[in-house]
Amino acid sequence: MRENITLACTECKQRNYETSKNKKTNSERIELNKYCKFCRKHTVHKETK
Repeated sequence: MRENITLACTECKQRNYETSKNKKTNSERIELNKYCKFCRKHTVHKETK
């Protein structure tokens, strides 16, 4: 049931991280605070298609 997803920075729109999530337990899109190497700071990363 786990599905691979890509996380994109909300400030620079770069796709920085790939992870997986369980579609049964988390049906909504994930938002995580991660480090962006392009912005050189911690920003909110949202799930993209």
